[in-house]
Amino acid sequence: MLHKKTLLCAALSTLLCAAPVFTANAAVVASIKPLGFIAAAIADGVTDTEVLLPDGASEHDYALKPSDVKRLQGADLVVWVGPDMEAFMQKSVRQLPEQKQLELSALDTVKPLLMKGSDEDDHEDHHGHDHSEKSDEDHHHGDYNLHIWLSPEVAQRSAVAIHDKLVELMPEHREKLDANLRDFTSGLADADKQVGSVLAPVKGKGYFVFHDAYGYFEKHYGLSPLGHFTVNPEIQPGAQRLHQIRTELVEHKAVCVFAEPQFRPAVIHAVAQGTPVRTGSLDPLGIGVALGKDSYMQFLAQLSDQYVSCLKGD
Repeated sequence: MLHKKTLLCAALSTLLCAAPVFTANAAVVASIKPLGFIAAAIADGVTDTEVLLPDGASEHDYALKPSDVKRLQGADLVVWVGPDMEAFMQKSVRQLPEQKQLELSALDTVKPLLMKGSDEDDHEDHHGHDHSEKSDEDHHHGDYNLHIWLSPEVAQRSAVAIHDKLVELMPEHREKLDANLRDFTSGLADADKQVGSVLAPVKGKGYFVFHDAYGYFEKHYGLSPLGHFTVNPEIQPGAQRLHQIRTELVEHKAVCVFAEPQFRPAVIHAVAQGTPVRTGSLDPLGIGVALGKDSYMQFLAQLSDQYVSCLKGD
């Protein structure tokens, strides 16, 4: 009897070892949270969605951990913007089968919507900035602004592409995936109208952002940005630099300067000190928004509220 039990245990052990470990954890893996929002809506009820970057991390300088590489290797589908945005993923993604990777910026449906990068890409150059500090070149994404998740149009086309990929990979779930895409399309259209209505009263109010990330959102909703200053959160700007920024703020009659969660408040207060300009914070990655069917719509609503709260002065 003992011998039979031993053989049974050995057989079970062999079967468990032979099974691919990642199968139970396979999911749609998105590089950043906003892409996860879109993927979660399409994959709802079919497969899980996971986000590679933790809250607070930057897509510009993240380094993959061994556990991240395993998640990519075990994914049903990996969704990312592309190598000019998430350079840290390029090597790992290129090793995946083509049907399991989706590079959104390379889609034929998305390419016509890409915005050129700022003509004033290194804003500091025009102000005699000290090049011993990190410049915008460290933040360069090729010829285009690749913060494409901030475009409702690109979000819709991305949703279609994710749907089509998952139908290829999981044809048995086509009915559910079709329904999810219909729900996302409808929900996005409603959210788009609502956000447009919320932002309408502040369209003419000028402001500055520190990070040149919001072009798609601003263009879509007709907002009035006056400029951007890409400030590395690890480097405290010098007094001369802060004076230059303050001068521009006053000259352009901006009503608000927007930071981001990763920027130290001291930097923001120093820039606005001595001017009538209000300070606010914009979150381009949806920190605090949980993945779910409606999370992309919540993300748009949260961002619009962040604009309005500072521009209106509420």
